[in-house]
Amino acid sequence: MAHSLSPECTPLKHAYDSCFNSWFEGYLEPAIANSQKLSEGQRNEYAKRKVEEFEQNCGAVWGKYKECVQKALKDRGLDELLEQARQD
Repeated sequence: MAHSLSPECTPLKHAYDSCFNSWFEGYLEPAIANSQKLSEGQRNEYAKRKVEEFEQNCGAVWGKYKECVQKALKDRGLDELLEQARQD
């Protein structure tokens, strides 16, 4: 796995990447396998449950990783450049 913007964020990045990859595999495989069998309402319900599962399993580590990266951006003076790029 790649490193994060800041070395102190790398362990959080690896933890998040691992959590996300595991969750996404569990989301994608059944979604593809059952896409033709389920009604739109069933697919929407499945997606809603998977979002809740993601938040429960990966949400906390995502929040910590995001905070770490935002701090690293600010410490390097990149936060203002990023905001300018978003506005352009």
